[in-house]
Order: sequence, then C-alpha cells, then structure tokens
Amino acid sequence: MLKNYHIIMKKTIFLLTGLALFMSCKNETKTAEKELVKEDVAEVTYASFGAKIIADDAVDSKSMAEHFKVMTPGDSINTKMTAKVEEVCQAKGCWMKLRLEDSSQVFVKFKDYAFFMPKNIAGEEVIVNGKAFVTETSVEELRHYAEDAGESEEDIMKITAPKKTYAFMADGVLLKE
Repeated sequence: MLKNYHIIMKKTIFLLTGLALFMSCKNETKTAEKELVKEDVAEVTYASFGAKIIADDAVDSKSMAEHFKVMTPGDSINTKMTAKVEEVCQAKGCWMKLRLEDSSQVFVKFKDYAFFMPKNIAGEEVIVNGKAFVTETSVEELRHYAEDAGESEEDIMKITAPKKTYAFMADGVLLKE
C-alpha cells in the first residue's frame, strides 16, 4: 500500500509540475501580446495651424487624386485630405504644393491669409481641411504668362491646350510632428 502511495504522489507531483509549467508559458504569451498592442497604439501628435481640426476621416492622397480627375472647372467639394508637402512659399509660407499619388500637385492657399505654414516642411505629411476645386487657365492666358516670363516665340507657340489646375482653399492644417 505504501508503494502505491509513493507512485500516486510521484504522478501527482509530476502532473502538477507540468501543469504549472504550462500555465507559466501561457501567461508569458499573454504578456507579450499585451506589450505588442501597446506599441501599436502609439499616439500621433500634430502642430495645428488655422482653424482647429481633427485628423479623423481625412481622405488619402490616392483617393483625392481620383476625386480631382472627375472634377471640372467650377466644381468644388468640402473635404479633408492627407498628403506630402512638395513645396512651400519661401517668402512667407502663404501657400504650399502637395503631391497626390498620381504625381499631380494640389496648389493650397490659406483662407483669408489667416495663417501661414513653416517654410521648411517639404517632404512632411500634412492634413488639410477646406474646399477642393479645379481651375482652368486658357491657352491665351498661358501664352500671355509665357510672354511676360520672357519665353521664346517658339516656346509660346507650343502652348496649345488649356491647363487644368487642382487647387485647395484650406481653413485648417495639421502638420505631423
């Protein structure tokens, strides 16, 4: 009987040790998963210019390029979009050009010149809120601008089609920090 008692005790100790090891491994996995989730929830901060806006619901530059393609001069939409800055006015920061996914540009001005952007943000990501629209410059006007710029008669005569310009009047901008 004592022999059976020792065998039962050894089996019980072995079983409890195995169960304890199994449970400790399981807890480590949960801890690792929790830490991974914490890293994914890192908060993005923005510097705000103009009207106070939030980053939620901004259209990406690929979607915005598709919207601009179907717009005609005179069309406009109220929107919020995310894009990379290509160029900023170096005099005051009073306009900027944003790059869309299809390699086209959007010329952004700021409503009522109420605010300006830092001049050194080329390559940075921004979220702009306001009105997107399309303008068209006639061949005659483009030729006039080329003449004023001192272009040759040959270059001026190469202008044969109106130029469609994507534009944006922003009332608020968020600059990713």
